[in-house]
Amino acid sequence: MKKKFSVEQIVSVLKQSEVGVPVAELIRKVGISEQTFYRWKAKYMGLEVDQVRQLKQLRDENTRLKQLVAELTLDKTMLQDVLSEKVVKPSRRRPMVKYFEQSYRVSERHACCVLELARATYRYEGHQEQWIELRMRIREIAQTRVRYGYRMIRVLLNREGWKVGKDLVYRLYKEEGLGLRKRPVGRRRAVVHRQERFRPTGPNQVWAMDFVADQLCDGRRFRSLTIVDIYTRESLAIEVGQSLRGEDVVRVLNRLKEQRGVPKLLFCDNGSEFTGQMLDLWAYRNSVKIDFSRPGKPTDNAFVESFNGTFRSECLDTNWFQNLTEAKQIIEAWRREYNESRPHRALANRTPEEFTSQIAVNRDLAETKTSRFLTL
Repeated sequence: MKKKFSVEQIVSVLKQSEVGVPVAELIRKVGISEQTFYRWKAKYMGLEVDQVRQLKQLRDENTRLKQLVAELTLDKTMLQDVLSEKVVKPSRRRPMVKYFEQSYRVSERHACCVLELARATYRYEGHQEQWIELRMRIREIAQTRVRYGYRMIRVLLNREGWKVGKDLVYRLYKEEGLGLRKRPVGRRRAVVHRQERFRPTGPNQVWAMDFVADQLCDGRRFRSLTIVDIYTRESLAIEVGQSLRGEDVVRVLNRLKEQRGVPKLLFCDNGSEFTGQMLDLWAYRNSVKIDFSRPGKPTDNAFVESFNGTFRSECLDTNWFQNLTEAKQIIEAWRREYNESRPHRALANRTPEEFTSQIAVNRDLAETKTSRFLTL
């Protein structure tokens, strides 16, 4: 998650810069960008930690008192509006709750609290009169459809106009002794083991996608769609927006299609943006297979999860975005730096033969160290 800094912590960081700590050393120690540091300085410079704490306490206390006064004034107005005479019975208070909700735009809980009426009493509806008829109808349906359980019977009752829930139907169904004899269930075994996932042998064969969430400095949330080439570990695109849907995913894929072509396989999780009809239709038209991760198994899409961790720690957590436009610019600049000059690119561009030779060298080195330890 994005690292949070309280106002006291920000003032403490600025105090360290005042006593002579270099800015470069300070931002590296705290884990923020230089742009974020100077924004803090412009907003909070000159404040003391005790002053900030006292100001925050006074502001919270004033807000709480204002809310309390407003609630008391509203409650008094509501009571003067309806209680022209003494009302004792709950049956006469129930219509007042509905009146408060429509006239004063308050919640059911607030209206019941003002009238000193329990919500359970307000919502209670007697069903005892129709239970006899309901029992008879359930028995009639069970006699004509002998293999129907209570769920199927409830569907037929709802079609006939009975507004009943599954709990009530199940209770009456069991009390009437209409339960079906359960057949013995044999132990289920997995017939087919999970097949090994496709391993790419070149670029643009397998892409992985996922979403990362973050927020601006004013608290507004936004999301980032990350797409990674599994073979080269290259970040193909990072689409930023406050509301990204399946149409946006297809739009980004079409843009990459014009630049690089289409992959053979897409790795993604079971989010609604990836399981919708838009992406499924795009994959069908472009002859692309979609491999969804198993529920609760983020390791099935480990490459993009690893990239998202790097993206969050090196870009999102170190910047304080003021608006969405600035966030797009900074994130796109970081993506280019990640692809072009980050140190890991030298490892990602190695050929399989280079990886194999390096593995052999590491194995020989490990055997040498083990033999020296045994001789000692």
